[in-house]
Amino acid sequence: MDFLPFQNDPVHVPLPIQEKHTASDKVMPTLEFKHTPEELIDLAIESNISRITKRGVVGGDESFFIADLGQVARQHRRWKQNLPNIRPYYAIKCNSDPTLIKSLADHGTGFDCASIEEIRTVLNLGVDPGRILFANPCKSAASLVFASQMRVQRTTFDNIDELDTIKMHMPEAKLLLRIYANDDSALICFGDKFGAQLDTTHILLARAKELGFEVEGVSFHVGTGAKNAEAFSNAIRHAREVFKQANALGFNPTILDIGGGFEDSSFEFISAHILSSLRSEFPAGVTFIAEPGRFYACKSYTLVSRVISRRRQMGVAAQNGALDMLYQNDGIYGSFMNVIMEKEIMVPVLNERENLKEKTEYRYSVWGPTCDAMDCVAKEATFGSEVRIGDWLKYSGMGAYTSTTATKFNGFTSCLDTFYINSETMSGL
Repeated sequence: MDFLPFQNDPVHVPLPIQEKHTASDKVMPTLEFKHTPEELIDLAIESNISRITKRGVVGGDESFFIADLGQVARQHRRWKQNLPNIRPYYAIKCNSDPTLIKSLADHGTGFDCASIEEIRTVLNLGVDPGRILFANPCKSAASLVFASQMRVQRTTFDNIDELDTIKMHMPEAKLLLRIYANDDSALICFGDKFGAQLDTTHILLARAKELGFEVEGVSFHVGTGAKNAEAFSNAIRHAREVFKQANALGFNPTILDIGGGFEDSSFEFISAHILSSLRSEFPAGVTFIAEPGRFYACKSYTLVSRVISRRRQMGVAAQNGALDMLYQNDGIYGSFMNVIMEKEIMVPVLNERENLKEKTEYRYSVWGPTCDAMDCVAKEATFGSEVRIGDWLKYSGMGAYTSTTATKFNGFTSCLDTFYINSETMSGL
């Protein structure tokens, strides 16, 4: 159950790149080229579209993902460079693709799981249960029994009733007290749902002592897509206070979990503030962990969707400048839930046809396939040429909260194929 430092992590050996499915018509040829990661992704897209085209449009027009495991490796190096003393526990809820999880396991990360299915997914890949943190402060009895049976020991709590439930169903648990933390500017705030306020932490620790638990440390999460470095600094200061409370009660806390919320664009800036706060507040001998999700997954996946219909404006609507409308085979009830959840602005790129001579600016609104009028992917998108039925639109940065939040609303599929490349080794299938 020890937390291994980075220098003792196993040497990463790139995974054999293979498609999730075994059907022969879905196996992509090896790409033996020396290109940039972006060019390699485009080659993989072209290879897949070419195969679909040969089969015909009917039954072969589903969206698909291209996943670059080389980008995962680069993000891991970036993490180690900026947060060298903080071990990442990847948040499975962000993207539960087993191939991604296996890649991260080979890099030596731990895993933040919140349910029976997430724990099972990780364990089925051969990951030791000691590398799993059951990071859900409010768990069902069944999930606690399952975790106990699977030898997952570390979990979080933030209320009295949870302590009693854990005592009944997972008495051997090693606990982290989750405290309140919140970044009001985050994409999604967690403070309204989770985290013990500082005026209650002593009561919770005292109850844990009374029940005979080992409280190993403190955890917090400032919110998904955090932007305010001071939110991390405040939470770290509060965590130090709770450490002192725990020491006074006879505990020996040695773990601080700083949660997730890391944005790609502000990662270096936020990391510098975190390290400064940790040096200021915590002595030697404390192990630091975190729960990044989108940091690893977001930029590693590209989604490719097909235009299935087009509505050209006529009459008064055209006279008033209304945009022509594109309908694609994926929408907000599929891979684009973030348009609603996080108000994300989608920027589709046309996978241009060969021998395209026309270069005129065209503007469209882009819609999903369901019959819901809210199913709008982009209110306005600009392309360098006309977009027609059967064309493919490419969306970068689609690895976070896409496949895991998809539904089957209106009968549309949520199980898309994923094809893997590795831009570090310049290979792919």
